Amino acid sequence: MPTRFTNRKDQIVQIAAELFSKKGYSATSMRDIAEHMKMEAASLYNHISSKEDILHTICFTTADRFINAIDEVNDIYFNGEEKLRMAVKNHIQILTDNMAEAQVFLREWRHLNEENIQAFIQLRDRYEKGIQSILQTGIDENVFQEVDKKFATLNILSSVNWIVEWYRPDGNMSPEEIADKISDFLLTGLHKKQPF
Repeated sequence: MPTRFTNRKDQIVQIAAELFSKKGYSATSMRDIAEHMKMEAASLYNHISSKEDILHTICFTTADRFINAIDEVNDIYFNGEEKLRMAVKNHIQILTDNMAEAQVFLREWRHLNEENIQAFIQLRDRYEKGIQSILQTGIDENVFQEVDKKFATLNILSSVNWIVEWYRPDGNMSPEEIADKISDFLLTGLHKKQPF
């Protein structure tokens, strides 16, 4: 868990993320968060307005990181393969930088209120379109085979997001090594088969 925090709200958000990731959003109370903060529950409201405010902060801050990362990849002139490798590396780095927040982002967003869910889905769709743009680049270069870009994107995201279930910082592979292996695997399926 990070030991440095910009302010008290950041500390509350991080503690809450740890609890949400372990117990689930619904099963975590403000009292639970306050106990882990060693403060009165009422004092939390000096820094945040509600439990959903914390969830909103986690989900949308993480979404912004993903959007900025995919926009950066697509703004740089690389070929499709290099873009995909960079996108996978960035995605895995964001997930592994803060596993608790990543797990909450992936699992608990459905507990946002209806308005925030719609905004969240729009950001998710924008990110998916960024990946589809990378796939189209590879197709246009005649390097990637023609694929259903929506289906391929969902498969790519399933592959990279699954690491929150098994990655350990003290494990055998670094995030960079995992990114390379996943990229190699994905590119094997995407590369256009060359005629003999």
